[in-house]
Formats: sequence, C-alpha cells, structure tokens
Amino acid sequence: MKTRKTPREDGARQPRPPETAEPAVAARPALLVLAHPAIHRSRANAALLETARRRPDVTVHDLYRKYPDFLIDVAAEQKKLLAHQLIVLQYPLYWYSCPALLKEWFDAVLLHGFAFGRTGTQLHGKTLMVAVTAGGDHHAYRPEGINRYSIAEFLRPMEATAHLCGLTWAQPFVLHDAIRISEDDRKLAADAYDAHLEDAIAQVGR
Repeated sequence: MKTRKTPREDGARQPRPPETAEPAVAARPALLVLAHPAIHRSRANAALLETARRRPDVTVHDLYRKYPDFLIDVAAEQKKLLAHQLIVLQYPLYWYSCPALLKEWFDAVLLHGFAFGRTGTQLHGKTLMVAVTAGGDHHAYRPEGINRYSIAEFLRPMEATAHLCGLTWAQPFVLHDAIRISEDDRKLAADAYDAHLEDAIAQVGR
C-alpha cells in the first residue's frame, strides 16, 4: 500500500495548524466521532447523539462542527484516538458509504506509520464500532430488495479498515427506516443504542 503524500507533493489543501486552545482529552473509554453534515435537521441521528452525550464514559467529537472547512488538525485527531480504547463512528449512510468529511478524516488521520504499516501500530488493541442510520427499511437491504446487499456488506470497507489498523471490529449498530421513524420508535432506538454502547464499553474494559 502506498504511503500518503505530503500536501505539497500531491497538491492537496494544507492541513489545519495545531490549535493551542485545544482542550485536554477527557479520560473516558469511548470516543464517538460524529459525522453528520446537518445534525440540526436530523431526527434519528440526533436522538442517538443525545443518548451518547448523556453517558459519562463517552467523549463526543462532532467533525462537521469542528472542521466546517474540512481542514483537519491531524495531530489533535490522532491524540484523541490514542486517548480512547473504543472508537465509535456515527453517521448516516450516504450512497452506500459515509459522508465526505469522515472520508477526509480517514485519509488525513489514519496515516502510514501511525495507523498501519510496519511501524504503524499505535491503534493496535483498540476497538472500532460503527453506528449508522439508513433511510431504507430492512427489506431494502436484502438480495431481493432495492439495494441488493445487506448493511453488513456495505460496511465491509470499515471492517477492512479496522483489520488493517489492528482494531477489533465490534458489532455495528444499525437503525433502519430513519427517514420515516416515529417518535416512539426513535426513543426505543435510543435506548437500544445506549445498551449497545454499554455492552461495547464493557467489552473493551475486560
């Protein structure tokens, strides 16, 4: 696998310089990396996020709020990853993949020599969990459904990333029918998410 070129070499945007006012990373076991470009208009993801924010063992990190210009502070992001044992990626499924800023985060932060490669072992032993919302119902994600494949199959790149970086792949949390979900069902989903986080955090603590 090729190593990532420097911004000067490949013509990419210069990375955001380190911020001297960056607050200290909380000593919590779980880091929730939220990637939703319009969380203020969300119902399903917002309900899940509210549940996560109430947990004293979860650090919530909103990528779109932190980096509206997509200029990621690589050192700060790597520091956050190192400070947590469980990494949770929460996002809506966009065209069978993740929102653009989360992809940029992968490209900028999970560098050769840090997250993968012969000397890139700094994330080894940690756990990666994905929490996604999908607009379609369960029937849409079956061989005979409109999307033809299951959510698990669309999450294979995430699972492969976990494997490459030496991360344990935890059972994903998936919320279907997010566009039409009722208020009662959102509450049930939030409770289920809380239990899912509880179990994942307990697993990394063992």
